[in-house]
Amino acid sequence: MHATTLALVGATGGAGTTRTAIELATLGARDGRDVAVVDAAFTTQGLSEYVSGRIGTDLTTLLTDETGSSLSAATYPIAPGADGGGDSADGLDLPGRAEVVPARAPFERVARAKTAEAARKLERRIDEAATTYDAVLVDAAPVGSNEAVAGVTAADRTAAVTPATTHGRDALQRLRGRVADVGASVDRTVAIAREADGEAAERDAEVCLPQTAPEVGAAPTTAAGDGAYTRAVAAAFEDCFDATVDVEFAEPGLVDRLRS
Repeated sequence: MHATTLALVGATGGAGTTRTAIELATLGARDGRDVAVVDAAFTTQGLSEYVSGRIGTDLTTLLTDETGSSLSAATYPIAPGADGGGDSADGLDLPGRAEVVPARAPFERVARAKTAEAARKLERRIDEAATTYDAVLVDAAPVGSNEAVAGVTAADRTAAVTPATTHGRDALQRLRGRVADVGASVDRTVAIAREADGEAAERDAEVCLPQTAPEVGAAPTTAAGDGAYTRAVAAAFEDCFDATVDVEFAEPGLVDRLRS
């Protein structure tokens, strides 16, 4: 793989960035890679929903109160059927590791973790993750906070996640400007299909993911699925990381046909 760290940035709120990061990480682990997702969306703290059980030390703790601790102190496996139920503390049964470094903190600590100084520490934590994992995904909100800027500037490559709608296409253009303002660029676009108005934005995206069940408890689909959604995520992983995915699907050759 050429790109080791990838910042996934939502062009709009609710674009599906966190879910896409989880599915990409799981697909990578299914292919035998060790993949981590680092939270850079401290306000929503969406990654924490994909962890089963209690989160003790989180990423914001490492950026504020326990700066000398290893990244592993705030790392948790992605849970199967991760809606907080069931005994899934050991994570997914896959050839590689699929793990998250979530933010799960009270307002006071979140405020301290959103400073410029903490953002510089976040950049170093992302670099630390890159030495431990084969691939690192950074889950970032639309670029307008110190942590989102840190995620974009620390990553090797940035991919925008946008609804496959006219509104999403317009938001993508605004995002490109914001990312350029911090000295980076949007290198890839992943469109998330919606029921209406999908074709307009699909033309601007390298990969378009079809709709899937939106519930957290339904994720990750890519752990065992071989339908159109999982194959599209495999194509997105290949495109975003310049990698070859060797996962065998029920119908061989579909990833190549989807990519062509």
